[in-house]
Amino acid sequence: MARYFKEQDIDEFRECFYLFARSGQISTLDELTVIMRSLGFSPTIQELVSYLKKRGGKMSFADFLDVMHQHSKVENLPDEVIEAFKAADCKNTGFISARQLRNLLVGWGEGLSMREIDNIFREANVNNNSLVRYADFVKIACAPVPDYY
Repeated sequence: MARYFKEQDIDEFRECFYLFARSGQISTLDELTVIMRSLGFSPTIQELVSYLKKRGGKMSFADFLDVMHQHSKVENLPDEVIEAFKAADCKNTGFISARQLRNLLVGWGEGLSMREIDNIFREANVNNNSLVRYADFVKIACAPVPDYY
């Protein structure tokens, strides 16, 4: 499974795995839930039960990497974010004003700082008075950060 993830990701997975699975194995649904959600994934209860059941109720770190690979193919954050924008787009234009986007980014979830939003807008080539095609914006905002080492 190591070939599917960057070394940095595997280190993060390992650290989280052993933080919550102190015995070296995941043996409860609660452990699997906490670990995956701590890593930013949003599996359903049915998915979690299935992952644990397929491995006989116990999961080693190697099994966990396999589950993470499987789940990362299922969970598609950019598509989910675009669908959320579409749900709020009453006129089906595919656009959102930069001002409205800024308000969403400040007010939803953890909320970004103005400086973080300015950096994202700069990266996405968005000015404060423009309309933003949200599908393009999401692709830019959800793109992996390049490694510079």
